[in-house]
Amino acid sequence: MVEMSGLDASTLRPGLWAVDKIHLAFLTVLGAFLIAYSRDLPDAPTLLAIHIVSVALILLASRGRPLKHSRLVYLFRHWYPLPLVSFCYREMAILIPVVWGRSFDGLLADLDFAIWRVNPTVWLERIQTPNFTEFLEIVYALFVPAVLLIPIILWAQRRYKDFRYAAFLTALGFLVSYVGYMIVPARGPRFLLAPLQHHALEGRWFFHWMRSTLDRLESAHYDCFPSGHVELTILAWWLSRQISKWLGRTYFIYTLCIIFATVYLRYHYTVDLAAGALAAAFLIRSAPGFYRRLGGSELAESGSRLAGREEPVGT
Repeated sequence: MVEMSGLDASTLRPGLWAVDKIHLAFLTVLGAFLIAYSRDLPDAPTLLAIHIVSVALILLASRGRPLKHSRLVYLFRHWYPLPLVSFCYREMAILIPVVWGRSFDGLLADLDFAIWRVNPTVWLERIQTPNFTEFLEIVYALFVPAVLLIPIILWAQRRYKDFRYAAFLTALGFLVSYVGYMIVPARGPRFLLAPLQHHALEGRWFFHWMRSTLDRLESAHYDCFPSGHVELTILAWWLSRQISKWLGRTYFIYTLCIIFATVYLRYHYTVDLAAGALAAAFLIRSAPGFYRRLGGSELAESGSRLAGREEPVGT
């Protein structure tokens, strides 16, 4: 037996957690798509095998006994959503082009133009400067660390029940955005509207390295609608308020910056931002009840700060 000193070992009782259930459902639905389009997907057998292994590991870890004292199982149960949502994101890039064979960029750009009477990414060229571009690219590149910092802080503070709800809300936010990508696949104005731009974006020091790195990671994806950057950053801000007022203020400023950066840097249409904000607002409102219905009784047991029913803690 491995000593679990300092950890909430009682949580390894048998049974699926709420976060397990949403991942199992998502893997099942995505697996059905892989089977349905397997003739057009050379990687379908490999991807299905990863699905099966993932499901098996989640179910095995949920058994509790005789693994309830294993630190490895404890860490797996709490942290596996991180690599799993990353894997699902990669999988969407393979699946969406086969399912749709087209994008909705033209529709989203037309909606933007109908709202603003200009193409926002083109109009914003008038305020473009190398220093400002560099700053906003850094803001955009810090998206994943900023989102993950909240559960990391909760873990470091040993607020394990609050951590589980934060992990559930964050994972749910990612999966909801993936559903949006499947319904309205789009690659972004940096591709569709490139011929209309008069000037390339230029930074100072690390801009081109950051830009090319992000392009390698994201450019093959149809991941514009809704804006996951906006949705997940808003969710991170909401959760940060329950850690400290100072952190909440910091995340609020960061959220405003990343919302602007997504359009300025030509990654998103403004309708993507609206969809991401609406998705975040819906999850903030509905996720606590959804969590309880899926068996996440920890939220009620640990107080309801993360559900937004109490004032932020700390100073």
